[in-house]
Amino acid sequence: MSSAVLGAVALTVVAASVVESGLPGGVAIALAVVFALLFCWLVAPHFELFRTRLVDLDLAGDARKMRHGSVTARELGYALGSLLALWWMDLGVVAVALGVPAALVTAPLQPTVVPAIGYTLAAAGVLLIPVAAYPITAWAGARAVVARAILAPPKVTLGEVVQSRARLVDAFEAERRRIERDLHDGAQQRLVALSMKLGLASLDAPAGPLRADLDEAHELAKLALTELRELIRGIYPQVLTDRGLPAAIRDVAGRSTVPVDVDFVLDERFSTTIEVAAYYVVSEALTNIAKHSGAGKAMVRGSRSGDLLVIEIVDDGVGGADINGGSGLQGLADRLAVVDGTLSISSPAGGPTLLRVEIPCLQTASSG
Repeated sequence: MSSAVLGAVALTVVAASVVESGLPGGVAIALAVVFALLFCWLVAPHFELFRTRLVDLDLAGDARKMRHGSVTARELGYALGSLLALWWMDLGVVAVALGVPAALVTAPLQPTVVPAIGYTLAAAGVLLIPVAAYPITAWAGARAVVARAILAPPKVTLGEVVQSRARLVDAFEAERRRIERDLHDGAQQRLVALSMKLGLASLDAPAGPLRADLDEAHELAKLALTELRELIRGIYPQVLTDRGLPAAIRDVAGRSTVPVDVDFVLDERFSTTIEVAAYYVVSEALTNIAKHSGAGKAMVRGSRSGDLLVIEIVDDGVGGADINGGSGLQGLADRLAVVDGTLSISSPAGGPTLLRVEIPCLQTASSG
């Protein structure tokens, strides 16, 4: 039986016993116990999570939004333990940390203390006042470690989530490549054949309305072929598979409406997942620059630094970009999170904007 259930049962028994005993004010005491139980459930978890976030910002968010019943039981059990057992330890730490300096400071007021010694003790007490923060902070840190151990999701669960997410990404990228191959080998080839037939038919047709219609159909077919090629490139860039990440970055930079200088030097291939993530982050970043920044030029730099693939995208736009500002940067951060990458941004008002991407690249294409 969990500590939460034991705590709830204990409080219930206490409340019932008080009412049955006929003690003066027994009902009021029982109500106080019940309200304490409600406090444990509604307020204490939020307070403990808030206090723990002072040292761990990644702790679970909503105190009552739990994935499993056992987590809720741990939460209630910890709150009950804090209220029934740990509070006096909190009080003791604070009393010792503040009581010693206070006793020394007030030593001259004690009639049994020699004035000269009292003033010396008072001076020592004043010096100890800043030191009092250290034991209080140390105790708060210890409480935070305990709270994190009890309330945080199990590491095995987080590991399973990461592995599951990686498998989903791999499956998604494999499906993208399949769709790209089907479009390239099927619909695109048929459009090429149709465009050629329309062109030949236009050459053979006599001058007149028929030739004009064939010419128009030929142009529409070529336009559809161009759009299909752009769609295929967006689904999965074949140049990334054939020539690697630097060539793919230069290709996407060459198609940008904003002039882009590329300084991308890599002497090796990385895993497909890493290369695809890096490619789409750069592609989407350049799209955001063209749409939102008002930049006249941009630059993409990329290289390997130790175990990291580091990419920097710089533009001379208006600046003021924010990951939480709805400009698509949060989507880039989410995409990078799949490969344990990070996104940082420096974008003061007036520019320039620097977007820095770091992706762990321990695995190369040859190693998986």
